Amino acid sequence: MNPWLETCRACAADIERVLSGLPTRVEREPVLRVGKGGDDTTAIDEAAEQAVVARLEETGESFVLVSEELGRREIGSGGPVHVVVDPIDGSVNAKRGIPFFSFSLAVAEGPAMADVVFGYVYDFGTGEEWTAERGRGAFLADARLGAVRPKETVEILSFEGTTTAVIAEKIKDIVGIAGRVRVMGSLALSLCHLAAGRVDAVCSLRGARSVDIAAAQLLVRECGLAVELVEDPPFEAAPLDLVARSRVIAAGTPDLVSSLAAALG
Repeated sequence: MNPWLETCRACAADIERVLSGLPTRVEREPVLRVGKGGDDTTAIDEAAEQAVVARLEETGESFVLVSEELGRREIGSGGPVHVVVDPIDGSVNAKRGIPFFSFSLAVAEGPAMADVVFGYVYDFGTGEEWTAERGRGAFLADARLGAVRPKETVEILSFEGTTTAVIAEKIKDIVGIAGRVRVMGSLALSLCHLAAGRVDAVCSLRGARSVDIAAAQLLVRECGLAVELVEDPPFEAAPLDLVARSRVIAAGTPDLVSSLAAALG
């Protein structure tokens, strides 16, 4: 068992307790400040991150922590290892009580996306646990992913990182490429669903940060699927920081990724 797995499970349990203590949008959605990632930090974001940071500090490990609200912090003596955390991916869903949001954590041997060696995503709605280890595959619970792949044509496309106005602008461009569109509200979970063949492509219509994708992208890549940063390739060189450099597109093949990128402009 990967030594980080139990830590991730403990973090997810800590966040579950935070959610129980803040049961409705009245407690969850007050805005406290602007986080280092540029988004509003709400009460639920702050409480979840504090719980995760406390748990990670208890490990006794040394690493550079990159987290959505606090930014970059050295834990212990720092060093080359990076731990990239999004305590709640899908914050709007979490605030409103919609059961589609996740906790994600990636461990990397260095400062770039190619250095990620372990990824963990936990779905608070379904209780599904998604994991990947570099060179060892991707899993949903104990079941190895990859046997069921996305379709060769895009029946279901998941849009993420978007608003009504952006969807209205872009959706006409994928008519004829994608049969159906889903807008679920968690980029990490949508990438996991791609790895499982539940959707056939994922497009973030705003710049994605490493905290949004570092863990889930490893599942995608371990399943032999394609993922790219449209405005800032190559994907593997993306720094593990909080800068939203580029939209991300993922699908079954590089050709599909290219077709979607061309269509979306």
